Amino acid sequence: MLLKIENLSKVFGGLWAVKEYNLDLPAGKIFGLIGPNGAGKTTIFNLITGIWKPSRGKIFFNGGEITGQRPDQIARRGMTRTFQVLRLFKDLSVMMNVKIARHMHLNYALHHALFNLPRFLKEEKELGHFAEELLDMFGLIDYKDKRSGSLPYGHQRKLDIVKALATRPKLVLLDEASSGMNPKEAEELAQLIKEVQEKYSLTLIIVEHRMRFVMGLAEQIQVLDHGFLIAEGKPKDIQGNPKVIEAYLGVGEKIA
Repeated sequence: MLLKIENLSKVFGGLWAVKEYNLDLPAGKIFGLIGPNGAGKTTIFNLITGIWKPSRGKIFFNGGEITGQRPDQIARRGMTRTFQVLRLFKDLSVMMNVKIARHMHLNYALHHALFNLPRFLKEEKELGHFAEELLDMFGLIDYKDKRSGSLPYGHQRKLDIVKALATRPKLVLLDEASSGMNPKEAEELAQLIKEVQEKYSLTLIIVEHRMRFVMGLAEQIQVLDHGFLIAEGKPKDIQGNPKVIEAYLGVGEKIA
């Protein structure tokens, strides 16, 4: 398993934000994590990526235990994420945003950069080509020299994903990636995610409020409600699950 989570729990002030959450995620899958507001989805992302420490439970990723490790240590292992609230360097160019995301993996020292030594030049050239490849795939290549904060909101969302991909991860956690997009933009983004996942052999976990978006992408879905796992299965099974329907909409309706 690329990611294995055992009895993951988090308590805030005596309240369970997440309780006894488990996951076995093999490499190469697109996995959906859904639930109503306050269900614990982002809490799980924060625990997996080291932003918060679990109250109990264990997390294993890429062959080793990462429970309690710092976010930078986990990122170096090959895990990356996006956030509901955009984390861009808005006064820097689009290209610089992508390059900064990749720099922790570059293999040169300060003196290589100061004196423009061959190792620095080689790695920066390769980074530039890779960054342009990603930007082109997401339709952002024409904006590479623009200030990232000047981009339309939908483009900023795409850039946030490009930043995550620039780390060359094994696992990508997308938190409300289509937030703020219109239906056409969201549909285009879903297709892009499929293409990227196939091209770079990625594993993805998607937290998303648009049911059509996540149902069209994920091969397997878990549903949370008030920190507890209430359902798991293929999209078609989740859509008709009575517990899921009640958690989202109330009895008698159906998730589209």
